[in-house]
Amino acid sequence: MNLVSGIHHVAVVTADIDRFIDFYTDVFEMPVIFQETTPAFRHVLLLAGSQSVLHAAEMPNNIHSSGLPDMFGRGHIDHLALNAPTESAFQIIRRKLIDRGVSDGAIADLGPVLNLSFSDPDGMHIEVCFIVDASLQGFHQPRPYLETINQQG
Repeated sequence: MNLVSGIHHVAVVTADIDRFIDFYTDVFEMPVIFQETTPAFRHVLLLAGSQSVLHAAEMPNNIHSSGLPDMFGRGHIDHLALNAPTESAFQIIRRKLIDRGVSDGAIADLGPVLNLSFSDPDGMHIEVCFIVDASLQGFHQPRPYLETINQQG
């Protein structure tokens, strides 16, 4: 059994969020499903498939806001997120990450998605997502998820 069903989202840093949105909505016809300006940055979620998202954050002064040309030297991908296909798979992954000491098991409720963060052995930030609403509507700021799944930890 495969415990993941694909990539949920890829997060990238950009110097110009408006240019980014224009390019991806025009060229690939990706709809904007969430957009927000926070005190720290502006960011957007673009639907890149039925359950895949491209997440861009505007940070004009960040050294990674422009992609570099050399493979494996690009540095502008911020983190990776994997989809868990079922709540059971999500719980199994969560338990394994807690057991390895790479996650405290805290789950963030983002609306249509539950999110669990950890760092891999190389220190890369990775998230596991469980889609609770396939329409991917109603994204909001992360909130602690305190229902049954978090109490099984």
